[in-house]
Amino acid sequence: MWFWHRKGTGERASVLAHRAASEGPRWTRTVEAHPPVPFAVSGGEKRENARRSYVSASIVVAVLTLALLSGCALFAPREEGELKQATVKELTALLNQREAAIQTMKGLFSAKVRGGIIPIASRVEGALYYRRPNAMRLRGFTAVGSELFEFVQTNDHFRLRLPTMGRVLFGNPSDMSEMGKLARPFQLSVWAMGGVLGTGTIARDETVVLMEEGDRYRLEVSGPSSNGTRLMRRLLWFERQTFLVVREDRLMESGAVEATIQYEDFRPIGQADGTSSNGDGRLLRPFKISLEDGKGQGSVQVTFHEMISNQPLNATDLGQL
Repeated sequence: MWFWHRKGTGERASVLAHRAASEGPRWTRTVEAHPPVPFAVSGGEKRENARRSYVSASIVVAVLTLALLSGCALFAPREEGELKQATVKELTALLNQREAAIQTMKGLFSAKVRGGIIPIASRVEGALYYRRPNAMRLRGFTAVGSELFEFVQTNDHFRLRLPTMGRVLFGNPSDMSEMGKLARPFQLSVWAMGGVLGTGTIARDETVVLMEEGDRYRLEVSGPSSNGTRLMRRLLWFERQTFLVVREDRLMESGAVEATIQYEDFRPIGQADGTSSNGDGRLLRPFKISLEDGKGQGSVQVTFHEMISNQPLNATDLGQL
């Protein structure tokens, strides 16, 4: 395992201002000691003063003109990119393409936790391993490298190992009651990683409705509930300039928001035809993920340091159930 330790450096600059001593009056009253100045000299001084006044006025006009032009450039309206048009079918297909583009993934990340949502540690250094369609392994470490947890999920089973507590838990992702207080944070973590892995595609039993919100599209995803009625499950927001998913809301059956996930800092991590927003073949993924728990239990911010896509993984990378 390897980590990035960044050592912040601050620089302080001090500036000392010095003032020269004030000068005394340059002119003294000598009217009585000297005769009046001849008219020719006085006229020359007037012409010189007029010339200086003209030069000063020209400088002032030039300065004001530059200031005006600078102000126009400063407050000129920023040109926005063209808002693209898309249909439900096109956005759904785009989600499927982005999921299919990731066969395997390795990633290193740091997680900052607030509000006690994860009772293990407030800062975690982690590693992600993924193989399509549903094999994932998450490992968490302290800043000094001590292992905090290992979470392995394959198909419909998971295993959670907690070395610091001496516990190993098994269960089904749809029923994490065996995990107790740990069920919530790990469920949220799996959702957050879905934005990186592209696993949040539209299921066969789900229907979608497309809404326009200014410079974004909102995709409303509905599916069957436990009692057979159709309820809204998720909301996805696409930027209309790039068609990247920048926000996702997970909803409870009551309609209340269970979790809000923000995706930022999209970077290319490889080549994958058909997955780029601008058609150049780049595979873009968010390197910053912010998750707010809708139940008010806290928040998680995940920052990826590195992602490696579509490289071979072995059994050791993915762990064993």
